[in-house]
Amino acid sequence: MIDLHTHSTVSDGTDPPRRIPELAAAAGLSAVALTDHDSLAGLDEAARSAADCGITLVRGCEVSCLAQTGGSMHVLAYFIEHDDGPLPDELARLRHDRVERNQRLAARLTEVGIPVDYQALVDAAGGEEGLGRPHFARYLVDNGIATSIQDAFDRWLGSGKPAYVPKARVLPGDIARLARASGGVAVLAHPLSLGLDTAGLEHVVRELAASGFVGIEAFYGRYSPEERRALAELAARTDLVATGGSDYHGTLKPDLQVGVGTGDLAVPDSVLDALAARRI
Repeated sequence: MIDLHTHSTVSDGTDPPRRIPELAAAAGLSAVALTDHDSLAGLDEAARSAADCGITLVRGCEVSCLAQTGGSMHVLAYFIEHDDGPLPDELARLRHDRVERNQRLAARLTEVGIPVDYQALVDAAGGEEGLGRPHFARYLVDNGIATSIQDAFDRWLGSGKPAYVPKARVLPGDIARLARASGGVAVLAHPLSLGLDTAGLEHVVRELAASGFVGIEAFYGRYSPEERRALAELAARTDLVATGGSDYHGTLKPDLQVGVGTGDLAVPDSVLDALAARRI
């Protein structure tokens, strides 16, 4: 079994990169992908740990894109083996925007009467480039301003809320192109988060396939067996690989565990072989 969607402290997870392969090995996996947001910075550390654990590390990342519907679409890129190239260069631009966005978010919270200790947030995230809204949400909870992570988003940090600051986004077709130019492949993450009906989702997925995507994350950690089955059928109809992963974030998403998601996830090794076969 494998897990192609995990996060570390390099972005918005709570475990260091080296811990991800350790958890994968403990779960009996043969391979795990580290897919931090907009960053490849944890991959070398994770690779050393994976070698010690005797499992395969898939080098990846997750990128927020502008969906055709106007909302956000998340794209997983895999097999990005080098720190320079078209996709890593774009990731650097996105990380720079992330820093500026975080500073504006902190200022916005102060403006609405919630002063924050920005340096404490940076320290908690392990660096300014790894800081994201989940860290702000945890800060609001820890300081008694919100009752939960979700409450922090619902009241302050979510789209349209008082402290929301939009982030720079690229088009998914551009990420697919840049991933391929960097030796990798692109996959649509958690497709149901787009909020589309069956026909609408199939239309978008066919457009993504035409733009260079090779897979969709059908076997997602929180999806029901029925949802996974329907997405796998959609992948087959559109000639895409049905991939899967837990979306592990550590304590920020405590219901999701590496390899098994909420308990019933089981992504076969053959998925990784199918993805690798789509590389050019």
